[in-house]
Amino acid sequence: MKNIYLVVLLFITTIASAQDVKFEGVIKDTTGVALEMANIMAVNQATKAMDGYSITNDKGRFQISLSPNTTYDIKVSYVGYQPYATTIKTTTQNIIKNIVLKEGTMLQEIEIVKEMPVSISGDTIIYNSDSFRNGTERKLEDVLKKLPGVEVNKDGEIQVEGKKVQKIMVEGKDFFDGDTKIATKNIPADALDKIQVLRNYNEVSNLKGLENNEENVAINIKLKEGKKNFWFGDVTAGIGVGHEEDRHIVNPKLFYYNPKYSINVIGNFNNIGELPLTMQDYFKFTGGFKSMMKRGGTSFNVASNDLGIMGLRNNQAMEIDTKFGAANFSYNPSKAWTISGFGIMMGSQTDLLTNVKSTRIDQGSNSTTFNDETAATKQDSKLGFFKLSSSYVPSEKVHFDYDALIKGSKQDENTALISNSTITNNSNGTSVPQYNDVYSQKKQNPFSLNQNLNYYYTLNDKHVFAFEMQHLYQDEDPFYNANLEVLPFAPLLTGYIDEGTGVRDDVSQNRFVKTNKVDTKFDYYYMVTPKSNINFTFGNTYSYQNFNSHIFQILDNGSQNDLNDPANNNDVNYAFNDVFAALHYKFMTGKFTFNPGFSVHNYNTNDEQLGTSNKNSFSRFLPDFYALWQLKKSETLTYNYSMTNNFTDINKLAEGYVFSNYNSLFGGNRMLENSLSQVHSLRYFKYNMFNFENIFANLTYSKQVDAIKSKVLFVGINQISSSVNMDSAFADETISGSGTYGRSFLKYYKASFGASLNWSKFNNIRVGIDGDADPNNNPSEVQTTESYTQNYNLKFSTNFKKIPNLELAYNYTVNDFSSDTFYVDSPSVTLEYYFLDAFSFTSEYSFYHNRNKSETSDTEYDFLSASLMYQKKNSKWEWKLSGTNLLDTQSINDSSFSQLGGTSSFSTYAVQPRYLILSLKYAL
Repeated sequence: MKNIYLVVLLFITTIASAQDVKFEGVIKDTTGVALEMANIMAVNQATKAMDGYSITNDKGRFQISLSPNTTYDIKVSYVGYQPYATTIKTTTQNIIKNIVLKEGTMLQEIEIVKEMPVSISGDTIIYNSDSFRNGTERKLEDVLKKLPGVEVNKDGEIQVEGKKVQKIMVEGKDFFDGDTKIATKNIPADALDKIQVLRNYNEVSNLKGLENNEENVAINIKLKEGKKNFWFGDVTAGIGVGHEEDRHIVNPKLFYYNPKYSINVIGNFNNIGELPLTMQDYFKFTGGFKSMMKRGGTSFNVASNDLGIMGLRNNQAMEIDTKFGAANFSYNPSKAWTISGFGIMMGSQTDLLTNVKSTRIDQGSNSTTFNDETAATKQDSKLGFFKLSSSYVPSEKVHFDYDALIKGSKQDENTALISNSTITNNSNGTSVPQYNDVYSQKKQNPFSLNQNLNYYYTLNDKHVFAFEMQHLYQDEDPFYNANLEVLPFAPLLTGYIDEGTGVRDDVSQNRFVKTNKVDTKFDYYYMVTPKSNINFTFGNTYSYQNFNSHIFQILDNGSQNDLNDPANNNDVNYAFNDVFAALHYKFMTGKFTFNPGFSVHNYNTNDEQLGTSNKNSFSRFLPDFYALWQLKKSETLTYNYSMTNNFTDINKLAEGYVFSNYNSLFGGNRMLENSLSQVHSLRYFKYNMFNFENIFANLTYSKQVDAIKSKVLFVGINQISSSVNMDSAFADETISGSGTYGRSFLKYYKASFGASLNWSKFNNIRVGIDGDADPNNNPSEVQTTESYTQNYNLKFSTNFKKIPNLELAYNYTVNDFSSDTFYVDSPSVTLEYYFLDAFSFTSEYSFYHNRNKSETSDTEYDFLSASLMYQKKNSKWEWKLSGTNLLDTQSINDSSFSQLGGTSSFSTYAVQPRYLILSLKYAL
């Protein structure tokens, strides 16, 4: 099969390139200085189409591939110079021509840039959308995938030059700030005019050039003229074809933009597994809130008590019914004042069927624990989040922001689980089987309110002030119940009643966790010279949390047995306070930018539980360093170093037992102290507009000393754990590296190769088994586990206008864990074809081969999807027949590794069956 694809590609490449004629040369000014990033394009006089274009490199060189025996109008533009135009006629020989531009600006150059497929203006890369469309595109995502230097993954996340795009705007207005997936999956491709990639993005003009924004990337969409001041969008309705059960999708998308206000409304109601947002998207949705203290030297992250309900994706479910509605608006009461916001509501009912085979090798006891666990799960989730923002910028000197984000959800999960495990003595081969069947219920209704208040003031060219404050209120109430054949922890739970053989155990736990956290920071920037500044920072982080939990038992007669012993309950208050001052000096010299600095902290912590207080106070000096080498305009090498104090929140301090799962019991440790981590990162990127070559590489080393790690006792598949500070001699270490090389060539082709490597070493405390039921007096030892993950990917795609287009991709992954090694091969093919001026055909085929080194698992599966669309030119109606999982694959596989015990797992997820959908779309 692979040989066939290669033959097809070679054939297409040969046909397309055999007749090309090279038109090349150098563009200079009147003094002979080469002009980098000048625009040049060739317009076919007969067809009026632009057949080729180029942007000069740092030596002023350009190169365009043209058709032979054709007359072309050549147009050249460069900011600050008069546009240049000439005519050439190609033969079968290459043409070399040098061009000289004269100084002086004319309006025509704006028109030339407007027609260019790609142009650069300062830190902005501007793509002309229509230059990259072949007729099969329906969403923003489809166009972005074809742009040089831009990648879109299956989750809708966008990367430019290896950096994740943080924000998408339309006509300069935020589009569901904090998530790019809603934009990539919903904005119609035919509405796009220009796609502007904003590098070094900072939405606060007062801080432009003062902060290090090299990692910040945003995208702004410019709409076609016919889409402004008018409602546009589409409404799609579809039904299943050949299904006994009901299958449907209804997907309205409406947009309105004018200079004063904008409105976006999106809906999606379906039971074919199309999830506009997954649960992972919901929990990581930031609403555009940034991390204020990322350079503060302190890491205090509020943990989530989500019970694992959010851990599944739509491609790991066998049935999903979704209802989704979202609205986004922006309004300008005046030129200086902008009010914006959004609301998102989503409900989903999900059925899951999973099988997990896990292996843990215990060196101390020379035994192997194997567990085969099958679970059928039903999830019912309702979620919503709402954001309101106000931005007031009356002048270049003043900028005022206020944002509020509310998130709330109601989640229920019911699971029926069967566990079959064996503990094998590797010395004599004897095995001990264990069996358990469990019915569990999880419920949670988390709520959070995040507020942000910012004020920026530029006094003059020398003095800039910034005040930022952020408040988080979080209220969580997870409930867990397990009805099981055998409760492994019954002897540890004081007051638990063993009702004898044949009576099932039923145990429940309520938890209530409340958090109030306030971050405040004041920055003063003093411009020493136009290329250097001093930054003084004064800040404070204050957090107050309360943790309550209670374990109780439901007896066979229906009565409740409360386990009131302090070991089974928590009533904990925890206060954390960090007062700090920081100093940074940023200066530029030649091609280098340096930004060394440090922060000085005074920490105070206090937890109250079990009738006593545990207070701690200390100070810490934390340095950091940033350096940038600007090799060329679009080529940089960046180094970052940071030292950070890491603190746990209340969840690991509460000493009463907490159920993590039916076979996992956790007790916190109030004596935990902070850990100290240092991170070194080196990053290189190069973007060459001459041949659209894109190179990105990153190398990171991190080391964590006195890390907060797990102390765990394993009894078969059951575990009792707590948290401890590891001795400084046993530091956790991680080395990760990644790189991508991509380029577009011969007008119609785009190729890329990427690799990522990650090696990690973790240390935890393993507790041995002794003769009593108390794990606190058992012998223990340090267990070190290592994992090494490799991933390689290769991609090649075409973008012709009149013949079929192919994308070939290959992905290879090696997960080398302590107990096993897993391999995954995944080639894929995508076909796109627009024909007869009305039909569009798209299809994607993916193949997966998962296996392990120990040869206990070896699976293959594949997926095929296809769509045929019909829409006459200038018609508002489109018919579509689409099929997903056409090969009716039953399940997919995945492998994972847990540093706790060094357990490797191989998981199988049942997936949704074949769906055939006939839909009709009407475009406004």
